[in-house]
Amino acid sequence: MSQEEGSLEARLEEQETFEPPESFVEQANVADPDIYDEFANNWPDCWERAANLLSWDEPYDEMLVDDDAPFYEWFTGGKLNASYNCLDRHVEEGAKNRAAIKWEGELGETRTYTYGDLLHEVEAFAATLRELGVEEDDVVTLYMPMIPELPIAMLACARIGAPHSVVFAGFSADALATRMNSADSEYLVTCDGYYRRGDALDHLSKTEEGLEGVDHDVSDVVVVDRLGDDLEHSLGERQHDYDELVDEHAGASVDPVSRDAEDMLFLMYTSGTTGKPKGVKHTTGGYLAYTAWTSHAVLDLKPADTYWCSADIGWITGHSYIVYGPLALGTTTMMYEGTPDYPEKDRLWEIVEKNQVDVFYTAPTAIRAFMKWGTEYPEKHDLSSLRLLGTVGEPINPRAWKWYYQHIGNEECPIVDTWWQTETGGMMITTLPAINTMKPGSAGPPLPGISAKVVDSQGEEVDAGEAGYVTVDKPWPGMLRTLYDNDERFVEEYWEEYSDPDADEWVYFPEDGAKLDDDGYITILGRVDDVINVSGHRLGTMEIESAVVGVEGIAEAAVVGGDHDVKGEAVYVYAIPEEGYEDQEADLREAAEEAVLESIGPIARPEEIVFTPELPKTRSGKIMRRLLEDIASGNELGNTSTLRNPDVVEDIADQVGAD
Repeated sequence: MSQEEGSLEARLEEQETFEPPESFVEQANVADPDIYDEFANNWPDCWERAANLLSWDEPYDEMLVDDDAPFYEWFTGGKLNASYNCLDRHVEEGAKNRAAIKWEGELGETRTYTYGDLLHEVEAFAATLRELGVEEDDVVTLYMPMIPELPIAMLACARIGAPHSVVFAGFSADALATRMNSADSEYLVTCDGYYRRGDALDHLSKTEEGLEGVDHDVSDVVVVDRLGDDLEHSLGERQHDYDELVDEHAGASVDPVSRDAEDMLFLMYTSGTTGKPKGVKHTTGGYLAYTAWTSHAVLDLKPADTYWCSADIGWITGHSYIVYGPLALGTTTMMYEGTPDYPEKDRLWEIVEKNQVDVFYTAPTAIRAFMKWGTEYPEKHDLSSLRLLGTVGEPINPRAWKWYYQHIGNEECPIVDTWWQTETGGMMITTLPAINTMKPGSAGPPLPGISAKVVDSQGEEVDAGEAGYVTVDKPWPGMLRTLYDNDERFVEEYWEEYSDPDADEWVYFPEDGAKLDDDGYITILGRVDDVINVSGHRLGTMEIESAVVGVEGIAEAAVVGGDHDVKGEAVYVYAIPEEGYEDQEADLREAAEEAVLESIGPIARPEEIVFTPELPKTRSGKIMRRLLEDIASGNELGNTSTLRNPDVVEDIADQVGAD
């Protein structure tokens, strides 16, 4: 590192707030600070701004119906179609030849669909689904990786009024069966396989295994030929080739079905505390309006932009901010099939440069990996096209935020650190990039129109500087309407903790801890069940992890609790050193312990700090903390089949001395 670079690093390390550059403010979609007051003074009619981003077949007659809370309804009486809003209207307005989806395959293949191309493909597949017998309100399951046929199938379902249920391709056969059983889904769209780090993965065999666990008849299975080999037809007469069906229906014209604003657009299954996945129900009007609004206001998306969210469409982030939000605004949205480090660790930056990406939205997990790999990879590429950066999925610690700001955004791109959930449909707490000061590590204030508060265990708002729990005490358009076929669980899971039904006061509780500062900014501390109980003191794992990864030379960390004879539980830290620091573990261990003591106190002193080249992660990039807890407690290791790197578990266990 040169002296000049070292001086810059030191300056950024000391800097606690960052202002958006004037050049960004001048061109931003939302730049008037009065928007917060306008929304507050005109609630709920303020959400007309979101509704006006869409085209309606019939205008809504009431903004919000709340007489059966918490079963709220938005834009009642209104009718629209999500596929029309994402495709037809842009073509009608002259954008037929504008790129809608740019796709990069892991092996270097590329495909571009203009809005005209995408409309034709969606209509052809919509005609296919109808011929197979799919009717309005039938749930169609999509078990597919990051290939263009996935959003095509989603939009085709939406076109004919059939809700879709996307199952992440990395999930097991059992997970597929569980979700199809829960949704009573009789139709499946899948593929023969896909690529990971150059290897072809067999997806069809997993699909076949999953279908064996479905407890009702699955009448039709459409299979996309991704690998380019002759498809096996092991599913008999119910198996159909995607390409053949689309070719047969090429040129078909399928009118979009006009759907009530409260009609279901899709189901998204998310993990539940009982172990049984929850089918989160999102509706057509409120969800689409909210994703369009947040894409417009927070991501600053414009029709001329090339935008890239690096998530997988199998998660809600991909639904909201790869497919529905960007396409509703007429933006070019990027899709990438592979991993960030194949064939080289600069693959993402190569894609940004080649496609002149304007807005980039990714996860802190990925940013920490980029930090570990080093600055030489982004420095190989011209990233000057970037205008805005975003993070999603988990809190980002200040050091990773500043690295992202400096080395990817060249200190010229605002960063939006967004907090939201599958259940919220879209972003809830974050800065508006042209208005708010950025504070690394803090998500920001609630968005205009969102009434989010940090409260104590009694439901009273905490003072600035104190920690508590995030709550939302007013509904919003993108919210889930219920859990599929389980209204009772919907109320129990999300509304019981702080609501007072007798007083008709309903409070949504997302089960995340948070801190509030003097400016009303909210710092998310992680799930309230992500706590370690040390000698009766409840410690949030996210707060300890943030302290550890704030140490120079540590790229990523996972904190878990392990059994302890005296304390009940003790703090165990598993950390990945950055490249070039692998031989400095003793110094890093000492620095990490000091950081924890300074940030939290002696009660959080780690029992052990273990350094490892990798952490056990699922194929979606989530750290498998359960296995780390087993290692810390000396328990027999559980199932590692869902990991993308199962060998690392035994390596870590050997270090800790576990069996």
